[in-house]
Amino acid sequence: MTLSATTRRCILVIDDDPGVLGIMDEKLSDHGYTVLLAQSGAAALEVVSNTTPDLILVDALMPGMTGWEVCEKLRRHRQNATTPIIFMTGLTETEHVLRAFEAGAVDYVTKPLRLEEVLARVNVHLEVSARIRATHGALDDVGRYFLALNRKGDIVWTTPHAARLLEHIPATLLAGLSIPSPLPAPGSILLQYQREDDDLSLIFVGATGNGMGEDERLLRITTQARQPERVLQDRLGLSAREAEVLLWISRGKTSRDIADILVVSPRTVDKHMEQIYNKTGLSTRAAAAATASRLLQEGQDRP
Repeated sequence: MTLSATTRRCILVIDDDPGVLGIMDEKLSDHGYTVLLAQSGAAALEVVSNTTPDLILVDALMPGMTGWEVCEKLRRHRQNATTPIIFMTGLTETEHVLRAFEAGAVDYVTKPLRLEEVLARVNVHLEVSARIRATHGALDDVGRYFLALNRKGDIVWTTPHAARLLEHIPATLLAGLSIPSPLPAPGSILLQYQREDDDLSLIFVGATGNGMGEDERLLRITTQARQPERVLQDRLGLSAREAEVLLWISRGKTSRDIADILVVSPRTVDKHMEQIYNKTGLSTRAAAAATASRLLQEGQDRP
């Protein structure tokens, strides 16, 4: 099956044998894939620093950096955390196969390569990977930004938006992130980082199996504006007091509740509401609350 131009997927092949690279380049290209080639582990790491392949094929035994070492280093690149890696090896002893899986591989093929089998395995893992990415994207779409850690504290996978938010947290803080034992209660904050206008928090959700006999620690990343009323003030052109009133309305408070909170009269609150309606073009309390909630959510969702 040949892929259409709009669905071409990128495959990185890593092998120190030019003959293998040539054969794989020709075969994969004939089946519609974009092929990247690397003749060493160092060259492969250079490639992935500039692009993210959809799948990686790596030789186990190479001079310098072995395939196992390459795999472990690739897994430390967050953008490659969920990229399927298939080992190509002539070593079929159990210990070598297990070592491949421990390094982060999802499958292996034996040398000499049976090209039709390689293609079949490539197709299967690309489809599985596509479904996983679609699931992660769906979580982002509903405002649920998740990541998973393994037992050592390494990031195993993230949803796309969570990955963008993580870029704002210093690597030294993430490197020191660990899950205490026994596991904390769901909802526990494991890490909090202050940005200029908001706080990023990593919250423990729970532990789940990854299908390979290992537990993954599931975390959610959230943002919380330290001055949410400033978001409403800036976006809607309100005064500071009007923004405060609208913030409390978005939280379901009545005019009398707001008057008590702000230590003003209910009539003053109603006057502020009139100004909010005039400035925003909104006509009902429900519409004002919905608009405020949406703007605050957008402010939290920004990378």
